[in-house]
This record gives sequence, C-alpha cells and structure tokens, in this order.
Amino acid sequence: MTAKPSLALRATAIAGIVFLHFPLLVILLYAFTTEDRTYQFPPPGLTLKWFGIAFARADMWDALWLSVRVAAVATLVALVLGTMVAGAMYRFNFLGKDVITLSFILPIALPGILTGIALLTSIKRVGLEPSFWTIVIGHATFCVVTVYNNVVARFRRMSYSQIEASMDLGADWFQTFRHVVLPSVATALLAGGMLAFALSFDEVIVTTFTAGSDKTLPIWFLGELFKPRERPVTNVVAIFVTAVTFVPILLSQRLTQSAEDLHGGGKTT
Repeated sequence: MTAKPSLALRATAIAGIVFLHFPLLVILLYAFTTEDRTYQFPPPGLTLKWFGIAFARADMWDALWLSVRVAAVATLVALVLGTMVAGAMYRFNFLGKDVITLSFILPIALPGILTGIALLTSIKRVGLEPSFWTIVIGHATFCVVTVYNNVVARFRRMSYSQIEASMDLGADWFQTFRHVVLPSVATALLAGGMLAFALSFDEVIVTTFTAGSDKTLPIWFLGELFKPRERPVTNVVAIFVTAVTFVPILLSQRLTQSAEDLHGGGKTT
C-alpha cells in the first residue's frame, strides 16, 4: 500500500506550486488589459485586441519560425548523438566511463552564460561567424544531454539477452535495432526529443551569444520588454511561448509515466 501524504505536506506542495505559477497568472491577466503602460490591479478593462496586434507582427513570426527551425534541427542532432552515446555507455564498460558520463551531462548543469561565453569563444577561435548553425550547435550541447538521460535510463531497464537472442536467431544488426531495440526505447526517444525541443525553443542565454544578428523568439521577446507601450504584446507572446513549451513537456511526462507503468514501475508496494 502506498502511504498517503500528510495534510502539511500537501499544503506545502500546493503553496510551492502557487508560488511558482503566480507570475504566469499575472502575465495571463495583463495580456487582456485595455491599458498599455500600467499593471494596476484590478485591470481597468479587458480586451482581446493585443492578440490581434501581436499576431500581426511580421517580426514576431520571423523570430518564431527561426526558433522552430533551430529547435527542430537541434532536436534531430540530439536524438542521433544522444542515442548513440546512450547505447555505448549501456553496452560497454571501460576505464574512465564515469568521468566521461559526468563530462557529457555537465553542460546542462552549467549556467547558461558560461556555456554561451565558451561557445562564442570557440566559434570565434575557429573563424566562424554567429549564424543559424552556431545557434544549433549551442542548443545541441544541452539537448543531447536530455535525450541521453531518457534513453540510457530505458536501456538499463532492457535486458541485453533480448539483443543476443535476436542475433542468435539470424537477425543482423539493423534488423535487431529495428525490431528489438527501437520498440523498447521508442517512448524514451519521443519523450527526450520533446523535452529537447521545449528546452531549445525558449533558450535565451546561449542563443544570445551564438545568434549574431539573428533573432529567435526569446531574443525578440527580451528586446520588446524595454518598450513600455508594448507590454501587453509581450505578455501575449509570453503566453504563446509558455503554451508551446508546456505541451511537449506535458506529453513527455505522460509518455515517461506510461512507459514506467508498462515496465512495472508505476506501482509501489
């Protein structure tokens, strides 16, 4: 039987959730205000006109499209590299494996400004100019970690005897990967890919150092924050960014939870 949490623990959890999400509720409320320069409460009136103004901005759509392209390419790179590294770390034991694992996951733990400065220095040192591809490289450094963590955890729950049995029955490596390995890690790949996309889509600091003159949606958003008359428009875009990142994270959590239940990890006795 699973022990029920105490009333104090539940109250603390609810208070923490409210504390974390209250600023988002403020942004949501003032995306509908009729005034463009004030945050007075209660709002003097409510309107939908700011949504029309925001979605009519060509520069916003250009920034959005760039963010989507960067996130998609960075996620694709992360899926390939993260899966390959996860398979190697799962299959082989060698001297220094723990050090390599730590080095691999370190970028996601470092402050974004350190990663951004390091990437910009490296890019300049090899003679490259900040562009679309440098943004992709910067985002891939932490997206790979997200995919790796999901896939290697799934590999550890999969018995290697399944792969050996497939080989013993005459399947080559591609058939084994397609019919045995891929079905076992498919949900982990999908969950890791969606998390990577969400992280890449709203990344600001690393993008700032690697973007050059290109503006992704988060950078566009930061620029608009310094224009007082554009506050309701930035609130609308903030809601849009939150929704775009929330959906993949929610789906990823659902997929991970379903996979754990399938493998018998959803019950605690």
